Amino acid sequence: MSRIRLTVAQALVRFLAAQYSERDGERHRLIEACWGIFGHGNVAGIGQALVENGQGAGAPLPYLQGRSEQAMVHAAVGFARQRDRLSAQAVTTSIGPGATNLVTGAALATVNRLPVLLLPGDTFATRPADPVLQQLEHPDAGDISVNDALRPVSRWFDRVHRPEALIPAALHAMRVLTDPAKTGAVTLALPQDVQAEAYAWPEEFFAERVWHIPRPAPDADALARVADAVRAAHRPLLVAGGGVHHSRAEDALRALADATGIPVASTQAGKGSLCHDHPCDVGGIGHTGTAVADDLARTADLVLGVGTRWTDFTTASGTLFQHPGVRFASLTVSADDAHKMAGLPLVADARAGLDALTAALAGHHVTDAYREEYAAGRAAWADVTTSVVLPADDQAPPTQPQVLGALAAVVGDDDVIINAAGSLPGDLHRYWRARSPRQYHVEYGYSCMGYEIPAAIGVRLAAPDRTVWALVGDGTYLMGPTELVTAVQEGVPVKLVLLQNHGYASIGGLSEQTGAERFGTAYRFRAADGSYTGDPLPVDLAANAASFGLRVLRARTWAELRAALAQARDEPGPVCVYVETDPAPSGPPPQAWWDVPVAGTSERPAARAARTAYERAVRDRRHHL
Repeated sequence: MSRIRLTVAQALVRFLAAQYSERDGERHRLIEACWGIFGHGNVAGIGQALVENGQGAGAPLPYLQGRSEQAMVHAAVGFARQRDRLSAQAVTTSIGPGATNLVTGAALATVNRLPVLLLPGDTFATRPADPVLQQLEHPDAGDISVNDALRPVSRWFDRVHRPEALIPAALHAMRVLTDPAKTGAVTLALPQDVQAEAYAWPEEFFAERVWHIPRPAPDADALARVADAVRAAHRPLLVAGGGVHHSRAEDALRALADATGIPVASTQAGKGSLCHDHPCDVGGIGHTGTAVADDLARTADLVLGVGTRWTDFTTASGTLFQHPGVRFASLTVSADDAHKMAGLPLVADARAGLDALTAALAGHHVTDAYREEYAAGRAAWADVTTSVVLPADDQAPPTQPQVLGALAAVVGDDDVIINAAGSLPGDLHRYWRARSPRQYHVEYGYSCMGYEIPAAIGVRLAAPDRTVWALVGDGTYLMGPTELVTAVQEGVPVKLVLLQNHGYASIGGLSEQTGAERFGTAYRFRAADGSYTGDPLPVDLAANAASFGLRVLRARTWAELRAALAQARDEPGPVCVYVETDPAPSGPPPQAWWDVPVAGTSERPAARAARTAYERAVRDRRHHL
């Protein structure tokens, strides 16, 4: 057997450069690049290997420089989502804080079932000095390092204590990354001495390897049970989740809707599965959903979920589906998710399952009366949306939904809109009219502030022909704007839309509803009574963005905003559109409840009133058995 002498780090880099994924006959590089910030725990290992590997776009494994370890993971996750999980990126860090900074990004990746390979440095396997710089000494175990914090947020974790252990560890990592049901963050912890250790590797380890991603077909009996349930239903509703996109099942979903007339609502991850103008699309569902979707959900006697995890926002914390005899069915590649809501499980790839279900339902169609009912609901909500996103006076400062109206007027069908946290996800889910399957990119599984900017970079790297917009409020911007430097450095022309509303708008509103009276949610000076109710802080976020090298366009009115957005879309480099929004609430209240427990006792009237409302709402919760 021919062998090649390389360090562990050099071997890992060479191995990753030879991995491919394949689905439906299309082959893709599995690990397309490696993000990295270097310290003593990886500079002489993975860092040296990447130098030896070559640099730039032509390198076998290109290197990308980041500014924040968490943000690098977000960028990699955005990349993987845009590529439908067929390609991913790696992230390398030093030991200590560099490694623990990965935890939030890893949790986001795993919650959203999106692949990312994490390569944190680790303390010495040989322990020549104990402790080394940044080593955590655990009083009960000598083999624990800070990297063990990544175990609960990783789909698979291994520590490579010996060079030869890399072979099974690397192969297992690729298997998990390409498993459509199990994918998420995969961590290979790399002790810094092992990274630099030389070993004679079997040449076969570096041969090109293709990981075939299957499309599991549904079990015939399970398919028949679900088809029978759909045929027996009078008011069926389909809920499209992110699995529709991951499977590229949008055409199959549209074919089922066309054939049966079943209305389709969408989760945050599933929005865009049907374009907004399809007659069966009723918009977002749940706490941030549309009135028509939530009204249909309350009276549905069968709810068919496709690629959804049935989170609390989707189910309105168990209060949404109120028909006395409602039943559920779940078409998903994950057996764990298929059994939620006590539903009929249909474990299969979303596209394969939808194709099979359409064939099994041949000739079946909902009643004309039901179709006319939800068509009227669609039309009524369209009127609501128009009234909310378009201003009566285009010379006034825009509300947040009106920012979306201005943006909708200038984006192209293939542009990508990215958001993750605050009140914007709710406005987007209710009011954004998705015009293509990949236009809507809202990370709401982990709802992580700071995701938007690095994710926009990752999406643009994955799809260099698309215009990518990152929608960011001031609270999120202050969490982590530093990857804007990366966008400037790499010439990635992301479009940042920066909304200034002087605080945490979403949590401020929620705080008011739950009796906490907007405590700690405003960005203001302290007043005489000690509260943060003084003047707004004189923070110029636009000037900050400009200091990173972005072109900044300021807008004061809706008309100026629309013009600035149009100009930004044509800019060749990264650009920021800054606008101070009117913070007054606009649009109807949420169409469904969300469970945020309220203090059981309080001396404050606001908290007592909130508790009364909470007790009234929680009575509608039910366990679907």
